[in-house]
Amino acid sequence: MLDEKYLKSEERIIFALRSLYSKYGYLPYKMSKFEEYDLYAKNKEFLVSDGVITFTDTNGKLLALKPDVTLSIIKNATEAKGVKQKVYYSENVYRVSGSTRQYKEIMQTGLECIGDIDLYDVCEVVSLSAKSLEAISKDYVIEISHMGILSAVLEKIGGSEGFFAEIAECIRKKSQHEIIECCEKYGVDKNGANLLCEFVTVYGAPSVVFEKLSALGLEDSLPAIKELKSLCALLDGKAQISLDFSIVNDMNYYNGIVFNGFIKGVCECVLFGGRYDKLLTKMGKSGGGVGFAIYTDLIAGINKESKGYDVDVLLIYKDETPYKKVEDAVEWLVSQGKSVSAQKSIPEKLRYKELKEMED
Repeated sequence: MLDEKYLKSEERIIFALRSLYSKYGYLPYKMSKFEEYDLYAKNKEFLVSDGVITFTDTNGKLLALKPDVTLSIIKNATEAKGVKQKVYYSENVYRVSGSTRQYKEIMQTGLECIGDIDLYDVCEVVSLSAKSLEAISKDYVIEISHMGILSAVLEKIGGSEGFFAEIAECIRKKSQHEIIECCEKYGVDKNGANLLCEFVTVYGAPSVVFEKLSALGLEDSLPAIKELKSLCALLDGKAQISLDFSIVNDMNYYNGIVFNGFIKGVCECVLFGGRYDKLLTKMGKSGGGVGFAIYTDLIAGINKESKGYDVDVLLIYKDETPYKKVEDAVEWLVSQGKSVSAQKSIPEKLRYKELKEMED
């Protein structure tokens, strides 16, 4: 039986998350480090990073070190009416770091629900994202948006396709100054610009947010608002959630609920997810998809209990000490529930709780 006290912080987190997802019927998914480059080349906009590490295989095919897991899951998904494929994964992906612009190996844990999905599945995935963060830290929040509400606002004010792409970045930043400049650039009138400026400030508890949306002229009958209200009702009291419409994912892929997760002590978003039916359509698949990924690297040390030492016992023996005697001593200490490092001298950086020296 696995003794979790010997696991590293990130290993304990992954072990706990795997156990959580298995309880809800999600099956493990394992993929190769390599995938045909064509898969990523066709869906570059969906990738978090634009850098993909490529190399030529012995048969001449161009391969890539995987920068994403979701695309592979969709590619290999089977389709059947009324059926959903539920999988979880713990994989390392390879991307260009946003800060250093160097290639980086990133640890990810997440899940995907693909197929004939409905509001229950979306709610289950968002709920599991909250349970995932709660398993790491009680001080967390899931921020939720709906791409359909943003689409309704943009349709209301008008604008070209180029405007939609550019204004999305301004909304992410919540920059009212840049929103006004972008609207002027694309000929959107002052009323439209003011509506967008007010829209990006809508944030907080669901009850407050829905009142503000109504004040902005967005009717409750709007399908996206109805869906978001239903989701919030299902999650009420079960998760720490907040609504924030500055969460904007690529509108060519995402079409519904999108969400980010944060925990106290980490300044970056540690979890991101959403519904991506358009991506499945683009890849020739029917049905829908929803899922999330956690950057396990970012949260590896958040709940790490520092013992102040690496091993319980540092056992020092001499060259002439019989090896059987060393083995017996180590095994006896381990049987007492202690961790042991047998050494001939004290390692410079090893932290130990207790020092024992073997007699001649």
